[in-house]
Amino acid sequence: MRSRYSAYVLGLEDYLLATWHASTRPVALNLDREAPSKWLGLEVRAHAASDDTATVEFVARCRVGGRAQRMHETSRFVREDGCWFYVDGVID
Repeated sequence: MRSRYSAYVLGLEDYLLATWHASTRPVALNLDREAPSKWLGLEVRAHAASDDTATVEFVARCRVGGRAQRMHETSRFVREDGCWFYVDGVID
């Protein structure tokens, strides 16, 4: 989760797509076309994992166009061939 947050901060679309599970991965992200964001922090609130699945509840804070925003999500991950992949999330 932290590496994906860092990738959003740095605009690393290739990394985000590479760590997104093939079953839910978008074709492209186009982060450069979105309104510029200044990421302010990540708080991991909870996590649970079994052998090959995990959930992470987090709050990410950013500022877009001068307005503070927060994203509260519980994300699902799966491990395949030793690598973790983001599957999807529920935004609270």
